[in-house]
Amino acid sequence: MWQSWNKPRSSSFSCSSFKDIQSLFVDEPSTTKPKPSIFHRVALANKLLRAWSNHPKLTARASDEAPRAAQSHPPPSIPRAEQRVVVYFTSLRVVRGTFEDCKTVRSILRGFRVALDERDVSMDSGFLAELRRVTGRKTGLTLPRVFVNGRYVGGADEVRWLHENGELKKLLEGLPVTDSHLRACHVCDDHRFVLCGECSGARKVYAEKGGFKTCTACNESGLIRCICCSC
Repeated sequence: MWQSWNKPRSSSFSCSSFKDIQSLFVDEPSTTKPKPSIFHRVALANKLLRAWSNHPKLTARASDEAPRAAQSHPPPSIPRAEQRVVVYFTSLRVVRGTFEDCKTVRSILRGFRVALDERDVSMDSGFLAELRRVTGRKTGLTLPRVFVNGRYVGGADEVRWLHENGELKKLLEGLPVTDSHLRACHVCDDHRFVLCGECSGARKVYAEKGGFKTCTACNESGLIRCICCSC
């Protein structure tokens, strides 16, 4: 007698049509809104800035506060900087890159034959104090620093760029013309400093009342600026 075949078990999944199968692969609609693109956000920010800048109340308030801020915090000025170029530099060769930048900038400025005041911060700490007071920075100062008629121009990179593009010549127009810095000084041999005549560089002077006292005519190195080199 033939044995009866076992019927296969029915699966729990059933499909009525091919359309039902296709519906399984359709993505569900997302409920979250897409983020705006970076271009849209930049355009929106520019639009808001233009709106704020044209606001009458904001512009009136800014115009009123600007003179007050200028009066309460006047910009520091450089002493003896009128009608001349002032360059703060160093003659020390400790950092080769800084020394080369200072040498290049001085050479560029000397080529214009204008009144040039070279202030070596390595020879007189007073120049370094001036530069710190003007820039408002105690540390992180880089050399050289160039000022034209009391206005800050920049460092080595800025002076090179201005010179190569012909803008430096325009900045120096109107300054007194001189060629004294083209030849070495017969007094200090272009060192811009000489020994103090009061203490001979010893930083001490003798007075009948009180004995030896610190000399007030020279700097911490016993030197004074050469009057033939100073502008």
